[in-house]
Amino acid sequence: MEPFILFELAGTTYGVRSEFVQQIEMIDDVASVPNAHPAVEGVVLVRGQVIPALNLRTRFGFDKVERNLRSRLVVINNGSRVVGLVVDTAREFIKIAPESIEPPPEALTGLSGKYLEGIASINERMILVLNLDAVLDLDYEVEAALETT
Repeated sequence: MEPFILFELAGTTYGVRSEFVQQIEMIDDVASVPNAHPAVEGVVLVRGQVIPALNLRTRFGFDKVERNLRSRLVVINNGSRVVGLVVDTAREFIKIAPESIEPPPEALTGLSGKYLEGIASINERMILVLNLDAVLDLDYEVEAALETT
């Protein structure tokens, strides 16, 4: 069984392996950064460290909504960088058996499918497991756009 942190985004539950989650914070001030990727909301100060805040709603192509008291910053450390993921809410910890995680359906191709490592079904509940490397790779879309022009 592997531990996961679960969060909600646009009514869907996502999971990220807890080994990559440094902390979960309420979102205070986000300072805008000029010429940033559209999904980068800006930078935030978290326990003395300035980190980029990546809005997952924007990243995944969902409508952006105003942050509220339930909004959270899930601080990810994948070894090469520390990034805060802005999500609708995050408050759950769960253990998932590796065999419960199925690969994403082949119908999910392109950008939407590459963000998913797999899909777990736990007690009639569907959890989309994130591929953090793909989510954090902001250069991919730029390269893909250049190839199609």
